[in-house]
Amino acid sequence: MTTVATHLVQALVAAGVQRIYGVVGDSLNSIVDAVHHSKKIEWIHVRHEEAGAFAASAEAQLTGKLAICAGSCGPGNLHLINGLYDAHKTLAPVLAIAAQIPSSEIGTGFFQETHPENLFKECSHFCQLVATEKQMPRLLQIAMQTSISRGGVSVLVLPGDVASAEMTSKELQHRIFHPRPAIQPASEELQKLSYLLNNAERATIFGGAGCAEAHEEVLLLAKLLQSPVVYSFRGKEFLEYDNPYAAGMTGLLGTASGHYALEKADLILMLGTDFPYTAWYPKNARIVQIDSRAEHLGRRCKLELGLVGDTRTTIKSLLPLIKPKKSSRHLKLCREKYEETANSLEQHARTTKPGQPLHPEYATKVISDLADRDAIFTVDTGMTAVWAARYLEMKEGGRLIGSFNHGSMANALPHAIGAQLAYPKRQVFSLSGDGGFTMLMGDILTLVQYDLPIRLVIFNNSTLGMVKLEMRVAGLEDFGVDLKPTNFAKMAEALGIRGIRVENGDDLKESIKTALRHRGPLLLDIVTDPNALAFPPRINAKEVAGYGLFLVKQTLHGKLFESIDDLKGSLP
Repeated sequence: MTTVATHLVQALVAAGVQRIYGVVGDSLNSIVDAVHHSKKIEWIHVRHEEAGAFAASAEAQLTGKLAICAGSCGPGNLHLINGLYDAHKTLAPVLAIAAQIPSSEIGTGFFQETHPENLFKECSHFCQLVATEKQMPRLLQIAMQTSISRGGVSVLVLPGDVASAEMTSKELQHRIFHPRPAIQPASEELQKLSYLLNNAERATIFGGAGCAEAHEEVLLLAKLLQSPVVYSFRGKEFLEYDNPYAAGMTGLLGTASGHYALEKADLILMLGTDFPYTAWYPKNARIVQIDSRAEHLGRRCKLELGLVGDTRTTIKSLLPLIKPKKSSRHLKLCREKYEETANSLEQHARTTKPGQPLHPEYATKVISDLADRDAIFTVDTGMTAVWAARYLEMKEGGRLIGSFNHGSMANALPHAIGAQLAYPKRQVFSLSGDGGFTMLMGDILTLVQYDLPIRLVIFNNSTLGMVKLEMRVAGLEDFGVDLKPTNFAKMAEALGIRGIRVENGDDLKESIKTALRHRGPLLLDIVTDPNALAFPPRINAKEVAGYGLFLVKQTLHGKLFESIDDLKGSLP
């Protein structure tokens, strides 16, 4: 007899799925049993369903393939929601199996009853209850195809009794398609675009995650336009490396050079970015936006022209229409600013004297310098994201994953789990603060369970650094942000993981080299300066609060800022 659960697992295998992340529970028993007998798909037993959803999100982002997570009825699948929001906002193709109580009990207030078909609507493209076995395989086909085609989450709500029922139909059972359409604007729209670019004196390219697989094309366009290339945090991994036109990141995580290249432009060409912080768009430049999703056009800034197309195909068709610029003055000035900014940042990435706490900037730079070219970095939200944005140097083939759109804490460890399982032979670094790490710390045991050689790096400053900054920016005194000092290296050793604690700058490089030589999971507990963010306890920056508060010592220089423009002008 082929049950709904057996068919579901067989269909996932046929779609190329290699693993399901989840925690077992009685409402999932038939599915888990089908996995057990399949031998072609693996059940990854995480310690918390939220970690499973984050892991699936990372796997989907890195591979571009469908990834799966599952939660048992009620509280089990509720735990998935934060990781599913992360996946959906990142356009990662993830299918969540939300088990449900027996179908005959739905609506009675039964034990563990919830209504996932309502709960997950906001973080999914497709979310449906499988009320009868007759709806399979059709709903499963729709769910998988929707996630793959649109990018994002689909949810199937599956009562345990329906999962155990015998399949009665195989209509609409077929393979899943992975469309990769080449999208470009119409020829007359390309003519309009080329006219604007050819007549601009100081064009700046601003790229995001939509520039993946378009590195060469972006650089060819930048060469013709003599244009600096600015990028968002999600665009950093695709545009920073081997780029003689790079001008850095913009925004509060970015640097003065990225901001400068945008402010000095008379035309900005946005390529595959939906950068959300409206205050950081220049007020005087004309802006053209190209995005594969029409709904993104013009929702962040006023546009001169908005076009639908993928970055690579559009640039290829645009290049023959572009006249090479004779003047490189704008590019040279922006590159000089970029070098000046890099030198300024370098001053903070230095070792400290014996007995002095390490600077997190220095630790991040050393990790970046010693990591493999194709290393995968997962970055927690908070001050760790600041250090990663400024001191991780992306190389060709390297990847950078974080909760950049959803902004959740605790994402780095579970993201790293998904990354390492997807790419077992590549270096994977999880970069967290002590606050973010401890939120989902239980899944450090998943590393032990599967012997995942992840390098867990903890910037241990005994405080919630980002929240402390937010309080000070709001003119408040620090409260509720300090954490009791913890020796995470000793904790790791107790769990069967190699733990290394670094308290002196002179020990850092050798400790990281040891971590890279180690073959199993390893935790690097780097004790960093709790005063690395020190500045006056009250900062008058009223406008900053609405645009994100990624403020660091080298950003503020101990000054008081009356407006967002004052702050932008003081970025390093």
